[in-house]
Amino acid sequence: MTTTVREISAADHLAFLTARGSASFLQCPSWAAVKSEWGSVNLGWYDGSGDLVGVGLVLLRQVPRLKRFLAYLPEGPVLDWAAPDLESWLTPMVALLRRRGAFAVTMGPPVVVRRWSAPTIKAALADGTAARLGDVPADETDPVGATVAATLRRLGWQPPAISADAADDSNSSSGSSGSDAGFAAGQPQFVFQVPLAGRDEDGLLAGFNQLWRRNIKKAAKSGVEVRLGDADDLPAFHALYLETAQRDHFIPRPLSYLQTMWSAMRAEDPDRIRLYLAEHEGDLVAATTMVRVGTHAWYSYGASSTAKRDVRGSNAVQWAMLRDALAAGATVYDLRGITDTLSPDDPHIGLIQFKLGTGGEAVEYLGEWTMPLNPLLYKAFQLYMSRRG
Repeated sequence: MTTTVREISAADHLAFLTARGSASFLQCPSWAAVKSEWGSVNLGWYDGSGDLVGVGLVLLRQVPRLKRFLAYLPEGPVLDWAAPDLESWLTPMVALLRRRGAFAVTMGPPVVVRRWSAPTIKAALADGTAARLGDVPADETDPVGATVAATLRRLGWQPPAISADAADDSNSSSGSSGSDAGFAAGQPQFVFQVPLAGRDEDGLLAGFNQLWRRNIKKAAKSGVEVRLGDADDLPAFHALYLETAQRDHFIPRPLSYLQTMWSAMRAEDPDRIRLYLAEHEGDLVAATTMVRVGTHAWYSYGASSTAKRDVRGSNAVQWAMLRDALAAGATVYDLRGITDTLSPDDPHIGLIQFKLGTGGEAVEYLGEWTMPLNPLLYKAFQLYMSRRG
């Protein structure tokens, strides 16, 4: 199939995603407004009949004092990754971005490599012989992942040197690992998801472990109430988020960032992002944001108070988001990044144990691959990034 790539409007880009049913929210046109310190371009792939068959949001970060850019497609582009002629899709994209001044292109193909069920992970943790998730035989391996990886290597794309772990430019519940002041990018290669297709609320609750079920019941018995918030509630959410950041030792986003994210996403779709507030006797005890694109819903940001932790507001608000995602027709509830560690001594082990309680599954994606177009400038960029720490 002959495929051509050209710049398209944000409206055409959004229309394609809407018709498709689902894609990463990082590939929605609204994400360009959230990442306002980056430039952006919307790309469209057209087949020989002139039909739009793929799209990509490209974020462009300029090198200081040079008109050269890092081109970045977070969790994209959105195209047929199982296509046998993948080269004909990617080569014209690289050529277009080179003409636009890109010194390197980094993309995160939304291609699943392996999946591990909750029982498999629990057994590996109990056994204690596997240090990392990758050492555990997967319950499911997707052959498309291996095929795409082989194609990318043949075309000269460089694989991720190190797993992206839980780093997340969109910010998962653990917050930001760095500043937006530089070129920082990177989405998690390992995530934890709860499949929703064909399930009801009773089935979801039964899939939780005993601790999660007990905490959800305790929150209800304690009188925790969960409500949807609006833009006026963002300052209260952010105050709780700052408290969480100080307690859990991560760098928080400023309130202005969350306000921009809220306004940009809701301008694109009034139900793109929701704010959930868990309250107990007038006190805000937990708060979260959920993002949804069609059939895929994500737990994005989360915060909880140090006081009144015993009323289990965090479990209550997660349960509310899961039920709403199910009611909205989502087939996946995504808790975002995890590390692939299984070592009891690793400080990140608590993250996978918390998410494991939902009874979901760990999912490994292909990770972020880079095509250096100017090797010298790309090496200088890597050195710059390493010195930034």
